[in-house]
Amino acid sequence: MRMRVALLSGVLALSLAACSGGEVPATEWAGAVCEALRPWQAEIDELTADANVAMNPESTPEQARDQLLDLLAGAAEASRTAHEEVTAAGVPDVPDGAHIATVFADSLAATGDAYQGAHDRLSDLDPAAPDFYDQVAQVMSDLSEEYAAVPQVAALDSTELSEAFAATPECA
Repeated sequence: MRMRVALLSGVLALSLAACSGGEVPATEWAGAVCEALRPWQAEIDELTADANVAMNPESTPEQARDQLLDLLAGAAEASRTAHEEVTAAGVPDVPDGAHIATVFADSLAATGDAYQGAHDRLSDLDPAAPDFYDQVAQVMSDLSEEYAAVPQVAALDSTELSEAFAATPECA
């Protein structure tokens, strides 16, 4: 999970760097990425916990749908915010820094798009339909597949950035 957050942070930073046009020291970039990803991860964790509490045997299909819609909308918004912050971090001054920043940014953008798409598909479902829960399961399965297809920052190989993430207090 930590690696996924680090990778997503990197993707966002690359997008922001592309907009800002300048390179920043690796430790500064890593710190900005971690500062962007920490609230993103916390928000998704909180939304998931809230949804898990609300999704109990006494929940009506409408309540279940509403709680899942809140989760998905919140996760999409948190992903967009993290994307903006990572992009604003610039490009790390490391070999292939622009590519790394782009992958981080693209990963967060794709994650937000996946959450938003699941939200939109779920909002179209009729809670009164006899197969409502089967349809919900399909939406969530599709989300998992889309999430798995997100550009993986863990596949990036930069010794300099690995060291920067390890040495930066914001990433501890």
